[in-house]
Amino acid sequence: MSDMLLTNTIQGVGILILVLSLLYVCLLFRNTLKTGRLALVREVTERDFLAQRANEIVERNRIQKAKDENGWNGIRKFKVSKKVIEAKDQCSFYFTPHDGRKLPPFDPGQFLTFSLNIPDQAKPVIRCYSLSDSPKDDYYRCTIKRVPAPRDTDHPPGLSSNFFHDQIEEGQIIDVRAPGGHFYLDSTRQSPVVLIGGGIGLTPVLSMVNYIVDTGSKRETWFFYGVKDGTEHAMKDHLQKIDKEHEHIHICPVYSRPRDGEDIEGADYKYKGRVGADLFKEVLPSNNYDFYFCGPPPMMNSLFEGLREWGVPENNIHYEAFGPATVTKKKEADQAAAKAPAATSDTDAEINITFSKSGKTLAWSSDAGSLLEFAEDNDVAMDSGCRAGNCGTCATALNAGEVEYISEPGSPPDGGSCLTCISVPKNSITLDA
Repeated sequence: MSDMLLTNTIQGVGILILVLSLLYVCLLFRNTLKTGRLALVREVTERDFLAQRANEIVERNRIQKAKDENGWNGIRKFKVSKKVIEAKDQCSFYFTPHDGRKLPPFDPGQFLTFSLNIPDQAKPVIRCYSLSDSPKDDYYRCTIKRVPAPRDTDHPPGLSSNFFHDQIEEGQIIDVRAPGGHFYLDSTRQSPVVLIGGGIGLTPVLSMVNYIVDTGSKRETWFFYGVKDGTEHAMKDHLQKIDKEHEHIHICPVYSRPRDGEDIEGADYKYKGRVGADLFKEVLPSNNYDFYFCGPPPMMNSLFEGLREWGVPENNIHYEAFGPATVTKKKEADQAAAKAPAATSDTDAEINITFSKSGKTLAWSSDAGSLLEFAEDNDVAMDSGCRAGNCGTCATALNAGEVEYISEPGSPPDGGSCLTCISVPKNSITLDA
């Protein structure tokens, strides 16, 4: 009996050892498979990353080659081939090259600079307007809003916008400089983006979303468009079509004051209120996006501060500003402070800006922003156009001293001049203004 018990015990132990051995072999096999799968996933990920980088380089080279082959310097003649009313006081102008040659591509978000021969003006008026469509090789499109006279003031209505609306007709020839500007969508990346337009600030971000659609990109895209009501809602059918046909693109019209009985929530607009960080917190899955926005000053300032408070890195905040009283001034002041010469003692001489024609000499402060904005703040009249260092309108003779540029000029000025919209003084200077 004891022998049988011993035999059974030995057999049980043997079976247990065999089962444990099999389990150990299975565990090793599973871990080998898991390691193999991880290695395979890592290999596929690395291969996809390298392929994406290669495609980005190829695309960048293709765009640059087309720009080099079809670009131009100075003025080029364009015909106004079409004029289309888009919404209240908003009109799209289609420009085709008068010489019939192909057009170079541009970066979605950039603008055209126009030299306008307006009656009763002593010299051509330089104005910049954002391109409102994706790049095409046979036409450019700008959508321009008529600027009325400010209420309760003696100021006249917008000179160039009213000239376009009232006097530019189909078939006319107009002088245009090549596309420029530092605000544009990075088309070589596929990271998720939030595109935001307020009023006519729609135009550069419309160019961006059209580019995403036309190139077949699958990058996650949120498009917020803020207007007062349906009368100001431009490109409505076009945007609704994009929203319906592309599941990765989310079109979100926002009306601040929808009209009772006419503007229907869910049909005409998605949200009531104002475009801002509070809305984004409710709608977006996270703040992990690149934000591109353009609009009037109150919206711009609110957006910029709201996104920073939400924890969005400044490197992910991109904007095109209207006029001097916007977020641009804050950024330029920061950049100017960084560029300004460091004081070595409390007794160092201050930097003075002398405006020779205006007869003013003023002490410079690094928080003043650019030289152009410093001049405007001190009631010194200076010409300006793009305010981005591209059109050359603000070029001013530098009679003494040196300047430094906040950002790289798109169109370098002649020797002895500086672009005041993107420059700060290195030392005391004298400007011919």
